[in-house]
Amino acid sequence: MAIIVLTSASGSPGVTATALGLTLTWPRPAVLVEADPTGGSGLLAGYFHGEAAHSGGLIDLAVAHREGNLAQSLWSQMVPIPGTNALLLPGVRSHAQARSLTTLWGPLTSALRGLERNGQDVIVDAGRLGLEGAPGPLMMGADLALLTMRTTLPALSGARSWAESLREEFEKIGSLPRLGTLLIGEGQPYGAREVRKVLGLPVVESVPWDTAGASVFSTGANRPRKFDNSGLVRGLRATGAAIQAAIESNRADLEVTKNVGSPA
Repeated sequence: MAIIVLTSASGSPGVTATALGLTLTWPRPAVLVEADPTGGSGLLAGYFHGEAAHSGGLIDLAVAHREGNLAQSLWSQMVPIPGTNALLLPGVRSHAQARSLTTLWGPLTSALRGLERNGQDVIVDAGRLGLEGAPGPLMMGADLALLTMRTTLPALSGARSWAESLREEFEKIGSLPRLGTLLIGEGQPYGAREVRKVLGLPVVESVPWDTAGASVFSTGANRPRKFDNSGLVRGLRATGAAIQAAIESNRADLEVTKNVGSPA
C-alpha cells in the first residue's frame, strides 16, 4: 500500500486532472483524497457533473477525529467513482473550512495506512503549496510526494524556491528520496534534464499535455474517440508504473540500510 501526494507551486498545472487520471488508471483499487484547501470540490462539480451531493468528506472526519472515531468513520465518508473500483474522499466545501483540518492531517495519514488490508493505494490532490490548511503532514508522511508542474519558464521560476524549501524539509526527516517532480507536457519548452538541474529534484515521469483529454477528468467532458488508448491515458499508466517503481526502489534502499546497520 502506498500514499502518493501531488501538489503544485503556482499556476494551474493540472494537479486535479492528473490525480484523478492516475486514480482511474491505477492497477489496483485506489482512493483519491481531495486535500486541496481551496475547497469547492472541483471533482464533484466537474467529473461528477454535480450529480453527487457534497456532503461529509474531510470536514466530517475532522469532527470524528475530535470525538476519537476517525478510523471507524473513514469508510463512510468515501464516494464511489461511477464505473470504477476507485473511491473519492471529498474535500472541504469552502476554503474557510480548511483551517479546521490542521489537526486532522497527521492522524488521517495513519488512518489511510490502515487501508492496506484492503489492497488499496491512496492518491492525494494536495492543491497549491502555501495555502492555509494545506496538508503538510500528509505530504511529509507520503511514500512519494510529487511537485507537479508545467515546463514553461514561469512554471520553473515559481517552482524553484518551493523545491528548495521542500528539499530542506524532507532532508530534515531523512526522506529526501520520497520527493520528486512530475512534469505535465515535457519539452514545452524545457525537458526533464533541464528541470532536474534547476530544481535539484529527480523527475519521476512526464504526463503528455493534452487539453482535450484532460478535460475528461477535470470537467467531465465526453471522452474522445479511442480515449482509452490515447497518448494521455498511456502516459498516465506509464506514470503510475514509474511512481510504483520509485516507491519500491526507496523501500528496497531502506531495507538495505536497515540490514547494514543491524548488529551481526
